Amino acid sequence: MMRKCTRRIVWRNAMAPWLAMAALAGPSVSMATEGALGRQITGTNVQPNAGIVSPEPIWAVNFAQIYLDGNIGGGREVPVGGRTSLGLNGKVAFTLATVLKTWDTGPGRWNFASSFTLPYVWTKVDSKLTGPGGRVTGQSDTASNLFDLYFSPIIAGYHFSETSHMALSLNIWAPTGKYNADDMANPSLNNWTFIPQVAYTKIFPESGFQLDTVAGVQFYTRNSATEYRNAPIFSLDVMGRKTFSNGVSAGLILGTIQQLGSDKGPTADRLNGFKGRDWAFGPIVTYDTKLADKRSLSLSLRWVPTVSSTNRLDSSSTFMGTATLVF
Repeated sequence: MMRKCTRRIVWRNAMAPWLAMAALAGPSVSMATEGALGRQITGTNVQPNAGIVSPEPIWAVNFAQIYLDGNIGGGREVPVGGRTSLGLNGKVAFTLATVLKTWDTGPGRWNFASSFTLPYVWTKVDSKLTGPGGRVTGQSDTASNLFDLYFSPIIAGYHFSETSHMALSLNIWAPTGKYNADDMANPSLNNWTFIPQVAYTKIFPESGFQLDTVAGVQFYTRNSATEYRNAPIFSLDVMGRKTFSNGVSAGLILGTIQQLGSDKGPTADRLNGFKGRDWAFGPIVTYDTKLADKRSLSLSLRWVPTVSSTNRLDSSSTFMGTATLVF
């Protein structure tokens, strides 16, 4: 009964969260964390049906795009590539192509999946660096290339009931992108990042309302080129949506990132650990439709501007769009 009912409600879109998860674990301009951003952009991590892993063996392909234009005021020092900048402006356009496979584990409360993401990033950084004699000069740097690879070797979904679901995952960023410590803009963070994550979905069929939430902790290895080590970071995104009979849904997203300790290394120590946090809040619109041969298509668009920020990029222009094909 649970299997039949749940498939009817959400299975056609169940893969969207995991495919877009790479985007939600979004790119960095190199940035509390080194570069002031880190792996994830607040408000982009939660997806529709985030806690659901399909009980059916399926393939899914997702394309995601994130754009962010943020800054830190000129009165604050920011660590960038082993140096510090008096303020920082960073623009990022991040494109991700993800393939996800759910495994044939048969009926039961547990189901499993794996995913792999190929990311591409364009980024521009404008900063003010202190040179010899204390002279401050403005500099600009741009990078465009493949970003660090992202993969989730195991995603384990558990179905509490027809309308209550949880998913556990281990998500890994590998430092495969090009990195130069002398550059301000880099298509890599030059570290491994491990993100254990839990997602939960609660469906209210009578009202058409759905609640999705995703929480995780980012653990960074040391950047060997700059001796900078980011402290662990806790992230939480919550999304509430109202779904309609025509396949459209609309809702709101509230997200936060909270650094759990102080960064380490010569530059971080000089900046008293550069501990940071932020909050973001904004709307999301989605559309789901069935295609031929049991295929389905899911689209989404969100705007999640920063409402509060300390030592992280403050952005009123944070947008994310996704398209997911399930077959």
